[in-house]
Amino acid sequence: MAASNSENDSKNEIPSSSEAEQPQFQAIRMPTMEEIRAQEVWNNCAVRSVVSGVMGGGLGFFMGMFLGALDNPIMQDEMTGRQQFVYNVKQMGRRSLSSAKAFAVMGLVFSAVECVVEKARAKHDTTNTVVAGCVTGGTMSARGGPKAACAGCAGFAAFSVLIEKFFDRHT
Repeated sequence: MAASNSENDSKNEIPSSSEAEQPQFQAIRMPTMEEIRAQEVWNNCAVRSVVSGVMGGGLGFFMGMFLGALDNPIMQDEMTGRQQFVYNVKQMGRRSLSSAKAFAVMGLVFSAVECVVEKARAKHDTTNTVVAGCVTGGTMSARGGPKAACAGCAGFAAFSVLIEKFFDRHT
């Protein structure tokens, strides 16, 4: 019993001040070849853009499903429950495909432009985001004419800067 008390006492000892002040150093781990290859693949603008487009399409699909489910038919009182269900399913399908296409294009264009500008300038700052936002906004609203493209450019660039400042990625 005396041996177990001496073991507990040694575990509960408070380190001396010289032991507490010594910084704890950890060895630096070098990345493996697989990690380096994965990073090189991800730094490719085409890969980044395609992944962003797919992710944007997925987000748009689910947003369209949700918003399509919220649409109420105009002649709701005259429709049976089955007709309302069929109407809502069709609306969800239309909305989800439309939103998926829009968000996929938005993600692809924004990511591609930001990556290309970043590589061309060899800087990772807010200017890249502004340029990518302007090009994306202008592209998304180009069908409305030059005024709409300019408004889209300014609006999406401003929105991109706000999001960038909110997340504070670049300091």
